[in-house]
Amino acid sequence: MAIKNHLRLLFTAGSLLATTFASPVSRFEDDDDDDTPLPVVIWHGLGDAYNADGMRQVADLAESVNPGTLVYPIRIEDAGNRDRYDSFVGNVTEQLAKVCVDIAAHPILSTAPAIDAVGFSQGGQFLRGYVERCNNPPVRSLITFGSQHNGITRFRDCETNDWICRFAMAVLGTNPWSPTVQGKLVPAQYFRDPEQYEKYLEHSNFLADINNERSIKNETYKKNIAKLENFVMYMFDEDTTVVPKETSWFEDVNGTEITPLRARKLYSEDWLGLRELDRKGGLKFRTAPGDHMQLSDELLTEAFGDFFGPLNRHKGRSDPRPASHVGDEEFDMGSGGRSEGRPASRGGEVESDMGNDL
Repeated sequence: MAIKNHLRLLFTAGSLLATTFASPVSRFEDDDDDDTPLPVVIWHGLGDAYNADGMRQVADLAESVNPGTLVYPIRIEDAGNRDRYDSFVGNVTEQLAKVCVDIAAHPILSTAPAIDAVGFSQGGQFLRGYVERCNNPPVRSLITFGSQHNGITRFRDCETNDWICRFAMAVLGTNPWSPTVQGKLVPAQYFRDPEQYEKYLEHSNFLADINNERSIKNETYKKNIAKLENFVMYMFDEDTTVVPKETSWFEDVNGTEITPLRARKLYSEDWLGLRELDRKGGLKFRTAPGDHMQLSDELLTEAFGDFFGPLNRHKGRSDPRPASHVGDEEFDMGSGGRSEGRPASRGGEVESDMGNDL
């Protein structure tokens, strides 16, 4: 993710870390008038790292919209290069279990009455998994950008010099349903081919479970999603990285046939609590202009302003407003074959220090 130089950094990384590891004294009061913003957790996408420049800039922007916000970038490992590797290689169920423990044990997050969450690309469905499986502390508003909620039917392309990506995608092209691939390669765990649906139901390590698609439904998943105040799903209208792009709105795509979420059994039978959430006005469909993870600071500012902030300040706008938002300052979070959630160099924009990944 890159951002033009004139976007001011509104608090330093040092202050963020100081807040993140502060003493376990609650910053929140049992008061309806308390104006302390809820903490925000961020989960990055494939090929990114929690401490990359782009993630820090998103954290700064979230704090600038709601001053005083504690922003916690989710990580699997503290070393940035290992965290990036883990976005390709690892067991998502085990990774999610670790994140649940880390958040529940955090000295400040654990004292909050709720948290807000934003997931970029695959980080979006992983955060939804957090809501369904753990939700301690509970998520109030979940925002996802270009996430693969209904899976992918094709694996991504890699840049020539990105050997981690190329190795992972080569293995994925052999047999995505083998126990080794499903237990070790992250993108395989949200691969969902309608032409191999029975194999998906039988072998999927992650997505088939958190989508409650198997015959035995997990009622906790449904209850936790229905408890959300807002579930905001952004789809990029020119996304060429995520196939199909409509997965960001839980739409089912089989060839040229597209079935909207509200026409699916997943919704009509309410396997996940999405229908209940929708009926109370909490399910929101929004579009973002451009290719995958090309985000303007205007759009992010609007999203953070609409749905994040103090616990009792507002409940977010109810209209989906699928309008374009083209600002002067842009985040480019990894389109055109770069990593999901990564900065790309464009003109006078800040470039990540992690090289030309993906």
